Amino acid sequence: MRKIIHIDEDKCDGCGLCVIGCPESALQIVDGKARLASEKYCDGLGACLGECPKGAISIEERDAEDFDEAAVKERLQEIGKHSLPHSEGDTAHSPHACPSARTQDFRGDERGAESDAPGQKQESELRQWPIKLSLVNPQAPYFQEAELLLAADCAPFAYASTHSDFLRGKALVIGCPKLDDLEYYQEKLTDILKQNNIWGITVLHMEVPCCGGLLYLAEQAVKAAGKAIAIKVVVVSLRGDIEGRGPATG
Repeated sequence: MRKIIHIDEDKCDGCGLCVIGCPESALQIVDGKARLASEKYCDGLGACLGECPKGAISIEERDAEDFDEAAVKERLQEIGKHSLPHSEGDTAHSPHACPSARTQDFRGDERGAESDAPGQKQESELRQWPIKLSLVNPQAPYFQEAELLLAADCAPFAYASTHSDFLRGKALVIGCPKLDDLEYYQEKLTDILKQNNIWGITVLHMEVPCCGGLLYLAEQAVKAAGKAIAIKVVVVSLRGDIEGRGPATG
């Protein structure tokens, strides 16, 4: 009995990010799904969990072949990777991980005192990576006991003080309700709400009609999650002014 990864094939879409992110190259895509190449290549530490945007990978404890580091080194040499980048499951600096989807938690970083004075650098309030709703892992630690900012892609560019006024202290997900898959977004947001204690949601979107789809997305996700979560709405004009603040719902 040992810990080893489990792949939910119903959730897996075969994107391959976990394959790129696994330092031991224990994963491969077979028939459009991620699968273990061999149990002996998987160390069970779960470095691939944060790579999966679908939340299809988890850790289970079961009878499995022992992890074989020597076999992993042979495999890495065969496929052109020279050595294990780590021995304790830390892939933060792995050259084989895809930075666009690798889960990173910045909440413990000390960035120094902020400054709002003209000409002075203002510190980022971003607490995590990634931020695209299509890429985040619903099980990421920064969603636990958090307030959520659901923002339209364009809004932070239109409203200059987004970091200090709306992002500070919140977990962030962004998307475009016009160009992205809202049905998939609703499923992903629902998973986030179900798996974590989200204190509240602030929806930050542009004044254009299509952008209001973010509010609908939040309302439907809260309903599907079966939780009482307050939703606040902030609308930004095309010139970067606050057009309105809607009452909390939920």
